[in-house]
Amino acid sequence: MKPEIESKQVVKGAFLLTVAAIITKILSAIYRVPFQNIAGDIGFYIYQQVYPFYGAAVVLSTYGFPVVISKLYAEKMSLNDRDGANQLLVISFFFLLLLGLICFFGLYTGADWLSRLMGDSNLAPLFKVISLVFLIFPFISVLRGYFQGKNDMVPTAVSQIGEQTVRVATILTLASVFMAKDYPLYFAGAGAVFGSVTGALTSALILWLFLKKKNKKFVFTKALRLTRSQTARMIKALSIEGTAICITGMLLIIIQLADSLNLYSLLIVSGAGREEAKVLKGIYDRGQPLIQLGTAPATSLSLTLVPLISREKLKAKKDLLLEKIKSAIQISVIIGTGASVGLWSIIEPTNKMLFENSEGSNVLAVLCFIILLSSIIITLSSILQGMGYTLFPALTILAGFALKLMGNLILVPSFGIMGAAMASLATFAFIMILLMVKVWMIIGTRLLSARLLFVVMLAAGVMALILHVYITFSDRLFFISEAGRIASAIQAVSAVGLGGLVYLWIILRGHILKKEEIALLPLGSKLLLLLPKRD
Repeated sequence: MKPEIESKQVVKGAFLLTVAAIITKILSAIYRVPFQNIAGDIGFYIYQQVYPFYGAAVVLSTYGFPVVISKLYAEKMSLNDRDGANQLLVISFFFLLLLGLICFFGLYTGADWLSRLMGDSNLAPLFKVISLVFLIFPFISVLRGYFQGKNDMVPTAVSQIGEQTVRVATILTLASVFMAKDYPLYFAGAGAVFGSVTGALTSALILWLFLKKKNKKFVFTKALRLTRSQTARMIKALSIEGTAICITGMLLIIIQLADSLNLYSLLIVSGAGREEAKVLKGIYDRGQPLIQLGTAPATSLSLTLVPLISREKLKAKKDLLLEKIKSAIQISVIIGTGASVGLWSIIEPTNKMLFENSEGSNVLAVLCFIILLSSIIITLSSILQGMGYTLFPALTILAGFALKLMGNLILVPSFGIMGAAMASLATFAFIMILLMVKVWMIIGTRLLSARLLFVVMLAAGVMALILHVYITFSDRLFFISEAGRIASAIQAVSAVGLGGLVYLWIILRGHILKKEEIALLPLGSKLLLLLPKRD
């Protein structure tokens, strides 16, 4: 019975983490809309310039080091090596504390230099505020790794949701107060950044309360009994495997970081005034919440994919492993294509609904297709991680970061923020192709059938055509493009329902997915009812 109970705990834990990840992703995307409405495009630009550094801290304390710590801890406990497991936690804490201190001092003392590099010296105080998060992340990482290593996912899930909830509440409250009192926009930005500190403190407090409830204490002196080789082995696993997983989890953040580093300054070099460049960067950044929401299904799929693939790999069931890999890629292509083409078709009313006007809709239309590419990338990266290839996705994403920086340098001076969107699209396509080739080389068979691609393109084309007719007809009939925000919201929401139904109907009638694969889709159990009845 014990293996069966442990299996149920793993499944339950994976489900809890998936739910928590989806909730935090949605919160992380949605709050940007009211914040932009409160602070405007310039306020949004200010916040987005420093956000990648907070995003990096979140990945470090959520997807990277806790995963490695939990894996090593579980291995120690499976051998009944309780002292070794406790020693691991102590070594991990001191290693991450050193890393956190380096990041804190580097960001705090380098705030002025970094803000000048970005072309906006007023950002320096915001970097100093956000540097505090790196002092808190070691505590969060180790505690999450400890609980996950014991297959207790509740503390991690609760801390993630608590952190994001408090952070969002702090951001919107302080931004509203500062704007109401007519403080400079950089004060509103600093208030938003302070939300990262309150959120991190909340997460650490929640985890500490769970630890206190268990009456667990770690004896730090026992770590001194470790030999130099044992300590080196633990640090090597944390530094190499942990860093690789962290970089892979920073896919969207790293691309945002590239834009933070040179997009604003390149806009100025190309002839835009400082205020105009800030507005343009803020308009460009409207694409981030749309991309985050669009990739949420792929993220949730990837969280369940790694343990499944790892388990099947260990069992050496090659056929079943291959089937799961193909299913995951197919689902990411179907969801990503539907989300990208659907949003592209209704981007103008959606832009006006969320951000008060339709400025930059053509740029956001290009960014929509990042949803498809990043959905596939997240799935492919998860497959490679599950099969033990942790370094390749990380190195590919780092190469993509360099490509994005160069793409901005080449395209932004000529095409402005449209050039930045084109550079992003090319970067994601580059990363996706490399990862796809790597997975194909490992498994040695075609990943997507020609029939599936045909049905998906047919469904996307028909959906786009119908939505174009619907948007055009409703515009002429009700003058929605000239009407207010509410009319655009009604048009956008109704178009989502119409486009979604058309796309799903063609996909389901195309018989390209098995029932088990359909069940993995959002509302999968309900979608099974739409399948054609067979005798």
